Amino acid sequence: MAKKKILIVVLGPTASGKTGMAIALAKHFGTEIISADSRQFYREIPIGTAAPTNEQRKLVPHHFVGNLSLNDDYNVSRFEREVLDLLRKKFQRHDVMVMAGGSGLYINAVCNGIDDLPDPDPGLRETLRKQWLQQGIGVLQNQLRDLDPEYFMQVDRQNPKRLMRAIEVCLQTGKKYSELRLNKPVKRNFNILKIGLDLPRKELFDRIHRRTDNMFSLGWMEEAKSVLPYRHTNALNTVGYKELFAYFDGVLSLAEAIEKIKTNTRRYAKRQLTWFNRDPEIHWFSADDQKKILEFVVSKVQKTGIAKGHEVQPKDHKRFG
Repeated sequence: MAKKKILIVVLGPTASGKTGMAIALAKHFGTEIISADSRQFYREIPIGTAAPTNEQRKLVPHHFVGNLSLNDDYNVSRFEREVLDLLRKKFQRHDVMVMAGGSGLYINAVCNGIDDLPDPDPGLRETLRKQWLQQGIGVLQNQLRDLDPEYFMQVDRQNPKRLMRAIEVCLQTGKKYSELRLNKPVKRNFNILKIGLDLPRKELFDRIHRRTDNMFSLGWMEEAKSVLPYRHTNALNTVGYKELFAYFDGVLSLAEAIEKIKTNTRRYAKRQLTWFNRDPEIHWFSADDQKKILEFVVSKVQKTGIAKGHEVQPKDHKRFG
């Protein structure tokens, strides 16, 4: 019987160093990287989403980075199908592939599959959309809290699309969205090894603050101005752009917008950790202990017999930046 190929998943909160770790692993195994960051898909906003730089993408081939435009209609089901199709092709050449990101829903779709949920009801969706536009996102948040408090605690509560989808399913089926979407995981024909990157909260928050300041030095303000015509899209209903749009509208000062970006990014990181901490399959490491991570992954891969890989050399950890 042929041995299963391996998908290494590098996950963790924003600013924890996932890109650097994924590149180190991909270089070690001579393979490629799939992004599971749902905002890095959009080519117009590489700075605000901390997408891999051109230099990083030259080191290792990256997929699902800058592959969409802000006007493109995209969802997690399509991502699941496209990633599985890519893996089928790449596993013909590679024994190991790497996936990296912080979007728990997208990672879960690839690892466990999307549950068999009812198709959206156009009439119901339009009703919910009008409620959101006329009354604000709070009306959706309150409705979901009443219908499914468990999912309400997990979802990105600033994302109207996800709120509306969950409400739709609850109203269409009479069941909780959290119950329906946690049905039997799909068995994949490849092995999955999940590596979580963790940091003390103070260090993580310091990284978030420094990265935010650096993004402005890279031209984030100009990038945000360039996408103002697309501000209505779901892709821009995210931390950073919402605050900058409020600054452009004169609602916030620049100092207030920057402080809100840092505060809301910290909150987002906490939500990411809450999501990931529910998964017992994740092997957690200090984000700074990259040599230990590589040694662990290599030992796991070698035990499967699918890809021997070379031993980790003392010099290997020096190139992980």
